[in-house]
Amino acid sequence: MVRIGAVGELFGTDGVRGIANEELTVEMALNLGRVMGTLRRGRIAVAMDTRLSSPMLKSAVIAGLTSVGADAIDLGIAPTPALQYYVKCKKEVKGGIAVTASHNPREYNGIKFIQDDGREFTRDMDEESERLYKSKAFKFARWDEVGQVYYDEYKRLYLDGILSKVDVDAIAKRRFKVVIDCGNGAGCMTSPQLLKELGCEVISINSHPDGRFPARNPEPVEENLDLLKKTVKAVKADLGIAHDGDADRATFVDEKGRFVSEDVILALMAKYYVEKNGGGKVVTPVSSSRCVEDVVKEAGGEIVYTPVGSPVVAETMLKVNAVFGGEGNGGLIFPEHLLARDGAMSFSRILEMMALEGKPISELVKDIPKYHMIKTKVPCRDKLKLLEGLRNEFPEANFTDGVRIDYEDGWLLIRPSGTEPIVRIFAEAKTKKRAQELLDMGMKAVKKILG
Repeated sequence: MVRIGAVGELFGTDGVRGIANEELTVEMALNLGRVMGTLRRGRIAVAMDTRLSSPMLKSAVIAGLTSVGADAIDLGIAPTPALQYYVKCKKEVKGGIAVTASHNPREYNGIKFIQDDGREFTRDMDEESERLYKSKAFKFARWDEVGQVYYDEYKRLYLDGILSKVDVDAIAKRRFKVVIDCGNGAGCMTSPQLLKELGCEVISINSHPDGRFPARNPEPVEENLDLLKKTVKAVKADLGIAHDGDADRATFVDEKGRFVSEDVILALMAKYYVEKNGGGKVVTPVSSSRCVEDVVKEAGGEIVYTPVGSPVVAETMLKVNAVFGGEGNGGLIFPEHLLARDGAMSFSRILEMMALEGKPISELVKDIPKYHMIKTKVPCRDKLKLLEGLRNEFPEANFTDGVRIDYEDGWLLIRPSGTEPIVRIFAEAKTKKRAQELLDMGMKAVKKILG
């Protein structure tokens, strides 16, 4: 059994994901390694998150790579953006493979392909990969031409890459007290060290690698961050930071122990980049809050909407020469650094803003327009049936990604997930009551279609 994805039967919005050893098997990982090794001749860097199944799947991926004559560079446990930055900087490396399920629950794992510029594979590349996977037309190597496995260190390269792009002196002068919750994921390997090198006083929680994720679910949403909020208040910290399983996302808690909405952080950073560049384009998915569009336009910038998924956001950023981009889930993309989400770069920029403006995070976000967004998810095993039903239910809607219905006082988005057997429902309006009405309308439509 394989997970139904947005691209085809195998590849979803962000690579291949499924329950480890049930849906995502060793045999699949082996053949996915062969796919990458056949498509990208040369050296391929491989890294993994901390999940219990990651060493097993990483070994299979490396076996697949070397069986078709590609050399593998094993980076061990690494944040996905650290792998991507390594691939971008090392000219002899022709691509990368991340073994990670990012924010998905602990039983999941995934495999994601990386281009030689550090970006994730585009949808066209995923389709090509899927065709090769199905045909099994691999270029197997002779016994004396099989690939070799090398080991390398990525941390210094990655940390220096971030440190070179932010105002370290300004941050260090403020001696911020920061609580970092790595969620027992790959961010444990780099984020506490980066904060120390930024001159912060660091309090770490859940910052030892543990693939059981004993303290919380890997997704850094508000309901999973009670310990972080309590710790920030208890130690009187300036900022709380939380990562997902592979640290390509970061979410934040202010100095009062309050969770800061991911869309508000996206809007804050979009405004910062447009003002810094004297204009420019900001790319974000149709699921992002209207507050992002409001602040971008007010600052003299232009908003460009895409389907959901960081690969398509990054691809569009490259096409339109965007100054900034990101998603309303804690995944921010800084083009001067990497055309991919990076949680460590995100918190470094937030600290820089706090230092340069001389304001706490609660003050920085005060002027972001207030909207009420409500999100929920409903189990969905038959995504094709759902989409067909939505087209009949809302024939005049926007079908860029799922279905988005815009109203004068808000909007509703119903979108099947590309990585899990669920449908996500988003509703936003100026009042919480209206947002709830829109959400209820969406849930009613989904239940009517699915039965």
